[in-house]
Amino acid sequence: MRLKIGLAQMYPKLGDVAANLDKHLAYIEQADQAGVDLLVFPELSLTGYQVQDLVPEVAIRASRDDAAFRALLDASQHMDIVFGFVQEDRRERFYTSAAYLSRGECLHIHQKIYLPTYAMFDEGRYFDQGEHARAFDTRYGRVGMLICEDFWHMSPPYLLWQDGADILIFHSASPSRGLDAGDRLSGSRWVELVNQAYGSLFTSYVIHCNRVGYEDGKNFWGGSSIVDPDGEFLTHGCYFDETLIVREIDLNQLHRTRSRLPLLRDERPELVLREMGRILRRDGA
Repeated sequence: MRLKIGLAQMYPKLGDVAANLDKHLAYIEQADQAGVDLLVFPELSLTGYQVQDLVPEVAIRASRDDAAFRALLDASQHMDIVFGFVQEDRRERFYTSAAYLSRGECLHIHQKIYLPTYAMFDEGRYFDQGEHARAFDTRYGRVGMLICEDFWHMSPPYLLWQDGADILIFHSASPSRGLDAGDRLSGSRWVELVNQAYGSLFTSYVIHCNRVGYEDGKNFWGGSSIVDPDGEFLTHGCYFDETLIVREIDLNQLHRTRSRLPLLRDERPELVLREMGRILRRDGA
């Protein structure tokens, strides 16, 4: 089975849900013309990243009662859509969330688990933490989603892998943070290595969409990519520029790679569970 992926490497307008919704719908129209089956937007694509005190103003409910959410649900009749937004729950708690929409339905919402609150980041002041890393079924197979810092920790993608995800969708608002020893951005190089590691270790597809643009002195580098189950880049997006990246993937590659490299078959999650229990008991957690 072949699946055409679109990565909407966009520059959201900070705090302007209406303008960003229009941009989402324009990308969806462009992706539809390109025959895209699954279109992925970056983290907080509907609001911009540095929302801070604007959080209550830009937050939406994940319901047809919300006009923006309803518009994207309707747009998902043409293709599956992953987008990022500030979610308000029934008890007025706020989350950095990602929604997977398909055929007018919301199949899954992931709430960001790890909130960076160090260096240039201050997310813990404004958002609640998500509590779940769960895979879910789509018409293209079983999928797992994570947001930025979530996939900088090995446990969430491992849990999704064990929960049956063959396609890992990561999206982010990752800023530039200096150069490495050569002429590459150190942050981008690290993320790219991590994505390749997850693709090869979990013998799964890794789809990553990162935003571009500027906010409050931060520059976001883009570089959206797709890694196959062999850990090889199928596409590696341009840095810094808004663009729609389109690439077809072959889901039969999962079978070919896992036949050659049966890491999933030989994994021992019960050993991990037992040894983690021992470690936590020893440490008094």
